[in-house]
Amino acid sequence: MDIQGIIDSVSTVLKGKEEVVLRSLVCFLSGGHLLLEDVPGVGKTTLALSLSRVLGLSFARIQFTSDLLPSDILGVSIYDQSKKAFVFKQGPIFHQIILADEINRATPKTQSALLEAMAEGKVSVDGVTYELPKPFFVIATQNPVEQYGTFPLPESQLDRFSMRLSLGYPDKETEISILRGENPLESVARLSPMVKPHEILATMQQISRFYVSPEVARFVVEIVSRTRNHPDVLLGVSTRGAIHLVSCAKALAYCRGRDFVVPEDIIDLAPYCLAHRMIVREGTDTEALIKSILEEVPVP
Repeated sequence: MDIQGIIDSVSTVLKGKEEVVLRSLVCFLSGGHLLLEDVPGVGKTTLALSLSRVLGLSFARIQFTSDLLPSDILGVSIYDQSKKAFVFKQGPIFHQIILADEINRATPKTQSALLEAMAEGKVSVDGVTYELPKPFFVIATQNPVEQYGTFPLPESQLDRFSMRLSLGYPDKETEISILRGENPLESVARLSPMVKPHEILATMQQISRFYVSPEVARFVVEIVSRTRNHPDVLLGVSTRGAIHLVSCAKALAYCRGRDFVVPEDIIDLAPYCLAHRMIVREGTDTEALIKSILEEVPVP
C-alpha cells in the first residue's frame, strides 16, 4: 500500500492534518476502531468520507439521536407476504466504514448495539448471527464540550476503541486556504480509490504477524501497570488496552517501513491508545498523565 500517497490524497481535502490522517490510517490498519472527540465543524465527517473514498470501501453515516433504536443500526426482520416468511433487511452497519456521528447522543441501549459489531465483526438479530463485511472500521464522533442531552460512553464501550484522536482547529493560514477554496465535501467526491479491498485485507494480515520483542512487550506492560498504580488513577488500562496499543504500533511500524515494533512506536501512540481507557480523579489530564509515565519508564 502507498501509505504516503493515501495521506497526501486525503490531505488535499482535510488540509493541515497529516498527522491525524496518519494516526487514523494506523488505527484502521490495526483492525481497531476510532473515536474522534472534538467540537463540531473541524472536519470529522470529512475525514471519514475521505478515508472511505481513497480506500475504495463502502460507507454509511449513522446520525445518533436520543430516539435512535438498535434496529435502526443493525436492521430488522420484515414479514414478506410473497415468501410467507420473515426476511432480514440489513441496517447501515453492513458497510465497511461506519461513521457513528455524535454517538453519545444515543441511549446506552442503542450504543451497545455496536459492541458485538466492533468486537467480533458480526451482529446477532432475532437469534441469527450475520457476518459484517471486511474490513470493518467504525469511526465514532462526540462533542466533549456540549453535555446537555448526551449519554456518556461507558467504560466497556470506550475500551472497544483502539484510539481516541482530536483534529483541533486549523492554523490561520490553513483556514484562509480552506475559506478561499471549494467546499471540502465537494472535493471528497473527486477522490478516487488508491487500493483494492483484498489488498487491504492482505496488508492487515501481514501487519498482524509483525515481530514484537520481549523487551518491547515488557515496556508496554510496565506502562499499563503504572496506570493501575498511579495515585490519580481510579481505574487503570486493561489488558485489552495493551493489546490494542501493540496492534496499532505494528501498523505504525508498517507505515514507517519496518516489519517489527520499536519502543518509539509505543511512545508515539500510547497517549492516543491509552488515555481514554482510564478513570481518573477530577481535573486530571489523561494524555498528560500518560506522557509523564512515559518519561518515567526506562526505554529498552
